[in-house]
Order: sequence, then structure tokens, then C-alpha cells
Amino acid sequence: MSAEAVGMHMPAVVTLDDVATMNATDPNGHRYETSPEWVLSVMPPPDSEHAIIASRLFAWLIMAGWPAEQVLQAVGVRVPGPNGDGGRIPDLTVWRKPPARGVWSAVVDLALVVEIVSPGTEAMDSVTKVREYASAEIPRYWVVERDGAQTVTLHELTGDGRYAEHARMPLAWLLQTAPADHLDR
Repeated sequence: MSAEAVGMHMPAVVTLDDVATMNATDPNGHRYETSPEWVLSVMPPPDSEHAIIASRLFAWLIMAGWPAEQVLQAVGVRVPGPNGDGGRIPDLTVWRKPPARGVWSAVVDLALVVEIVSPGTEAMDSVTKVREYASAEIPRYWVVERDGAQTVTLHELTGDGRYAEHARMPLAWLLQTAPADHLDR
């Protein structure tokens, strides 16, 4: 289908309900997200390297004692904005207590969001989402690069509502530490 044909059928404003429906019905596994400014993003389906990184982080957290219902992969997060809410689907989230059931979870009790950079998502993960997650007051945001070292940048929220880079290290190094060295329960 051409971009023109798709554009003719798109509503003027894409709601979170619209995005949830798009995610539920996409036959190719794309992730649809929207910013609080209602900018629609289409993310490619994760590849095997992406899945391996997410699985390693998930296992690391679970083995350290985080309950499985508090470490979630690909759960929708409602990102509040001045004119309404956006919806993002981080690769991994860590919660202080399990979020309420639903398609778009509120950021209350969200301790950490992890994004694994995929080809084409570099700017979204390192600029746009940094701003949005900081604005939503999510205490920690980690970005995992797909370079040779799978470099993880650990951001922490500061008193002025922005993220500061707390550390940068290869994923293998991070996994040799304890999650408690980087996260509050």
C-alpha cells in the first residue's frame, strides 16, 4: 500500500486506543508508538540480537531477585504530556510493584526503562525518548547500543527534571555487577 493510500485513511489525531489496535493487528510485528504530541512512530520488529540483549538483561534482574511481574518486556507505557498522553513500548521495564493490568501502564512505580537501539531508532532512543521519559519523571533510563561492546548508557533523573549520564559500560561489564548497584527498589 502506498504512503498516499495510508495517509488518506489515517485519522487527524491518532489516539492511544488507535495505537493499541494497530499493535494488536499488525501481521508483521511492528511496534506502533505515539509521542505526547501525537507523532506516530513505527518501529521494526526486533531481530535476534535485540532479543538476546533483552533476555540477558531480564535474566540478570530475575536472578538478582526482582519478581518476574516487575520486570516486563515490551509493555506499553503511558507517557504524559502537556496536551495529552503518548504511548511508548520500551524494550524492558522494571517496576517497584507490578503495574495494573492494561495496554498502557501509568509511569507510577516505574523504576527503569531500557531501550535497545535498532537500526533506524538511534535518534528516537537517544534524543526523543530521553526527553519524554525525563519529562514523565521516570527515575532511570538505559540505552543499549548495538556496537561491538553493546555499550549501555545509564541515565539518572536529576533534580532539574533532566537525565544525567551516570555511567557507560559494555553490557558484559554491567551484567557482572549487581542490579542493586544501579537501581532502587
